[in-house]
Amino acid sequence: MASPNPRTDAQLVTNHSVGATVQVVIDSLFARIQSEEYPEGARLPSERTLSTELGVARNTVREALDVLESRHIIRRRAGSGSFVTYKTQHSRIGNRSALAENISPLDHLVVRGILEPEMIRLAVIHMTPRDIMELDDILSRMEAISTDAAAFVKCEEDFYRKIATGTGNPLLASCYDLAIDACMQTFRSRMMRRHLTPRRIEDYQKRYNALFNTISSRDVETAVEYIKLHLIEEQKTLLQED
Repeated sequence: MASPNPRTDAQLVTNHSVGATVQVVIDSLFARIQSEEYPEGARLPSERTLSTELGVARNTVREALDVLESRHIIRRRAGSGSFVTYKTQHSRIGNRSALAENISPLDHLVVRGILEPEMIRLAVIHMTPRDIMELDDILSRMEAISTDAAAFVKCEEDFYRKIATGTGNPLLASCYDLAIDACMQTFRSRMMRRHLTPRRIEDYQKRYNALFNTISSRDVETAVEYIKLHLIEEQKTLLQED
């Protein structure tokens, strides 16, 4: 899932309805959370301690904590204090990588079977002419490859990512992005050399060309059925490898 950039993070904690001093406290606490001085799950110092450290009144700290809680950066527990719930970019990447590394080939195919038919359906409906032109460019690059398995896999990734973003649904695109990460970090990278022979590369090129034609012609039903058949062939290949 795409990580917020610095500008987005700044906007996340900006509240124009609070006073300047409260905003300073918000910014200070959020900076500590981002730097992981207060990591995810950590308990923040008490309001009294923070007011002393920051040189402000306790009600100012309380108001700042209200804002952070409303932005889902912290969570308060009655009688226990305030706890960090915000995931830093580092922790998001680490969690994503750990998840991807623990996905089995079967898990990956099951998720693809759930995501790809709907992804293709939405892409056929929502892809703009420019999107389709860019997909065609990726296909041309793919078709120029005959023996380089790594380069072919990179084109495959680009092809699928373009379809995913073409759905117009960023959450679906992020879910599929994770599926690609899992694929590359697990079995596919290890299978790549023995699996993607020149003959198989040529076969895949034909499949992707046919899929592209169904997308560019806006043939929803054929495109969905085609990707289902493609997934069946992928499963057969996996079973042969096993």
